[in-house]
Amino acid sequence: MTRPPDDDALPVVRAVDLDDGDTLARWLVDTLWARAAVGVLGGAPKCCKSWLALELAVSVASGTACLGAFDVDDPGPVLLYMAEDAAPVVKARLTGICRARKLDLASVPLHVITVPVLRLDRGRDQARLRDAVRRYAPRLLVLDPFVRLHRIDENDAGEVSALLGYLRTLQRQHDVAVLVVHHARKNGGAGAQAGLALRGSGDFHAWGDSNLYIRRQKDALVLTIEHRAAAAPDPLRLQLVVGDDADVHLAVAASDAPAEHDPPRDLEPLVLDALARAGTALSRSQLRAELRVRNERLGDALVRLVATGAVLRDGDRWVVPVPTP
Repeated sequence: MTRPPDDDALPVVRAVDLDDGDTLARWLVDTLWARAAVGVLGGAPKCCKSWLALELAVSVASGTACLGAFDVDDPGPVLLYMAEDAAPVVKARLTGICRARKLDLASVPLHVITVPVLRLDRGRDQARLRDAVRRYAPRLLVLDPFVRLHRIDENDAGEVSALLGYLRTLQRQHDVAVLVVHHARKNGGAGAQAGLALRGSGDFHAWGDSNLYIRRQKDALVLTIEHRAAAAPDPLRLQLVVGDDADVHLAVAASDAPAEHDPPRDLEPLVLDALARAGTALSRSQLRAELRVRNERLGDALVRLVATGAVLRDGDRWVVPVPTP
């Protein structure tokens, strides 16, 4: 007897018939934030979380390297909601970050939600945010901080899961990366795993595809990066830089900046030599550690090598092609 079709039946296919899709790692910001990833930027109060969120926003919107070290692979518009900062403060910070990169804020596709209250546990506000994402089609949505986005109990896993589930649905429906700034517990402890120190339900840590954590160690800020589906670079020391005309911005601390060799005539032979000696595919962070060159300069060399066929790109790694017998 043939079973009649059921419109409510779950769709099921054999594993071999699943869509291959794009299985290569793709980045919004190279090794820092995955493309269309959701995640948390966490840390204790007064450790520059909002500054880092704005640095990321300007980078994605302008296509300029984040923190001067991480290339943007998928630039585009950015939508911001900065609940704890007045509009003039947000504008002043964005203007300073842009000036530090020799950009004009007017030329950068940054859009700021100015409503005084946005509660994403309410259906009406969920619909309003969904409409804004549809209208401005951002590559990145920044929500800062989580505590101002709801009236739920952050320790209630069910309530937290429902709100994070809404953001995940938003990400999937509109192909947008979602970064939520969230506080760490006061007693999180320097020795605890960074994600476990986030305030409230453990769902925050489990939810993220890419997560960033900032901790203050004495006078330094330490950035830890983690990804669900890719290796993470080593932790970095950051510093808040004050330039001319109060162009305040975050940057990698000088002690962590890669030390450049005496500039060789061509970087390409050094890249080829490093890949040949490794005998396997290497990521950009591994090549930078080996060659100790700036990320931007290495990226240009890799583009030229791939264009000539001297090097093959496999996701977020590069390899010397095997000669055909």
